[in-house]
Formats: sequence, structure tokens, C-alpha cells
Amino acid sequence: MRVIIALLSLATFANSLYFHIAETEKKCFIEEIPDETMVTGNYKVQLFDPNTKGYGDYPNIGMHVEVKDPEDKVILSKLYTAEGRFTFTSNTPGEHIICIYSNSTAWFNGAQLRIHLDIQAGDHAQDYAQITKEQNYQRYREERFRQTSESTNSRVFYWSIAQVVVLAITGAWQMRHLRGFFEAKKLV
Repeated sequence: MRVIIALLSLATFANSLYFHIAETEKKCFIEEIPDETMVTGNYKVQLFDPNTKGYGDYPNIGMHVEVKDPEDKVILSKLYTAEGRFTFTSNTPGEHIICIYSNSTAWFNGAQLRIHLDIQAGDHAQDYAQITKEQNYQRYREERFRQTSESTNSRVFYWSIAQVVVLAITGAWQMRHLRGFFEAKKLV
């Protein structure tokens, strides 16, 4: 039983990795990505603490993420916080270069950073919570549109009934008026 749990826990972390870099060092990865593919990257940066001889969270560290396509055009270049997510969509197929580096200039005397990184492309990169949220919003819009359509439909129906009533009253009035006219002229 313990072996199965251990294997399942390893399977969940199979796509992610962590690596160490110096505070001013730049680390790049090459990913083969087809065109029109969404890529997401989740990351977390930790700083080495010499007092505890371990890595801890330090929210003031920012990470700069830069992505270049196979034609060496910059797709994404943005500064992020110490933990977060970046997303981009590939326009051309081929090897994309994803570079990550700290925004610091040796704040902590060239301390070592540990970066946890998980890059997912294609179907694995789908944000199902966002998709669910979008579907719920579309349902809400459809419901409002249906209510507006039904309201407009009932108004058109009552307006047409009002027009028929006005036409019937006008026709009756004209008939009465014409009868009075013909009786006055003694034609009828």
C-alpha cells in the first residue's frame, strides 16, 4: 500500500522541477511547442537562509520571465512576484526559449535561490477553473438575453393587440360617422 501511495505522489510531481541559481544568474529552458498552443508556467522562488541552512519564502524577490519564439521574437517579457503564474500562446511552431532570472542585483550578496517550476503546454495548460467561470458567465448572459427576449416578445404581442383594438374602434367610429353622413344627405 505504501509503495502505491509513493508512486502516486511521484506521478503528480513528474512535470515539475526545481533548480538552484545565484541571485543574479539567468536560467533558460528550451521547449518544443506547436503553433497556437497555450503554455502556462507556475513558479515559486525561495531564498537560502544561512542561519537556518534552508530555503525560505522571501516575498520581496521578483522573477523576470522572458519568452522568445523560434524566430527570436520576444513573446513575453514581464516582472512577476516571488510566486505566481505566467501564460503565453505560441504563434509559430518550434523551439521556444523560456528564461527566468531574479530582479535583484545581489541584494543578499549573491545568495542562492531555489526555483520550483512547472511548465505545461497544450491540453495540460488549460485552466479549468477559468473555463468553468467563463461558462457560468455565458449561462448568466444567456439567461438575461432570454429574459429580455421574452419581455420584448410579450410587449410586441400586447402592442399588436392594442393596435387591433385601436383599428377596430377607429373602424366602428368611421362606420358610424359615414352612416350619419349618408343619412343626413338622404342617400340611405
